[in-house]
Amino acid sequence: MSAILGVVVAIYLALLALLFVMQRSLLFVPNRERPDLAAAGLAPAMRTIELVTADGLRLLAWYQAPAGNPGVLLLYLHGNAGHIGDRADRVRPYLAAGFGVLLVEFRGYGGNPGQPSEAGFYNDARAALNFLAEQGLSGKRLVIYGESLGTGVAVQMALERDCGALVLEAPYTSVGAVAQSRYWMFPVRPLVLDKFDSLSKIGRLDCPLFIMHGEHDRVIPIRYGRELFRAASEPKEAKWFADGNHTNFDEFGGSAAVLEFLNRQGVTA
Repeated sequence: MSAILGVVVAIYLALLALLFVMQRSLLFVPNRERPDLAAAGLAPAMRTIELVTADGLRLLAWYQAPAGNPGVLLLYLHGNAGHIGDRADRVRPYLAAGFGVLLVEFRGYGGNPGQPSEAGFYNDARAALNFLAEQGLSGKRLVIYGESLGTGVAVQMALERDCGALVLEAPYTSVGAVAQSRYWMFPVRPLVLDKFDSLSKIGRLDCPLFIMHGEHDRVIPIRYGRELFRAASEPKEAKWFADGNHTNFDEFGGSAAVLEFLNRQGVTA
């Protein structure tokens, strides 16, 4: 009996060790091919630029200045899978409304050098914000938009820099909380390397906040979005889509809801 128990324990520990070693492969799912601006249907509206990070990486990004003068720009921080080429439909409504857009491609994604990590993603977003500041796009002229995993990056950036508004699409409280729920049989939460702990930060933000989440989200269940919303300071608004999943908000007017929120906050193109 003790031998069987020993085997079971050994298998359990081996699986836990495997999860620990593979965690970044499970969290970050990049498309490493370089996206094509024309193929994405964003040329000539947007142009390719290069962002230089504090740790010396040169990263692809797509940029369009605001149509208005002075205008407002939306900094888009995407989720854990694919690359910026997959987000063309997400940003078209904002370009059409006259907003500038900067689509940041993270390290290890879209042909960029480097390996994905929490600290690395923060450096990538900071490089984007530094570029925008050089264009005079900061403070009330800046909207920070985070999608899924990118919401953790967006919250951190809104904590570090002034902005006109923060928009979070399908956010989570922390990667550790979601991982613990998914792998409930293992004590994974304290072993998470890339924590993206938005819950501990959200109450310290003083910019207008908009959260949207789908009731049928199976990737990041809506309870995480609701918990994050409860912890956030005013002013804040949320849109809970009864038929929404993790990615289909625009089928139910997601971008229109964001634009209406920004208009109520006086953040207009």
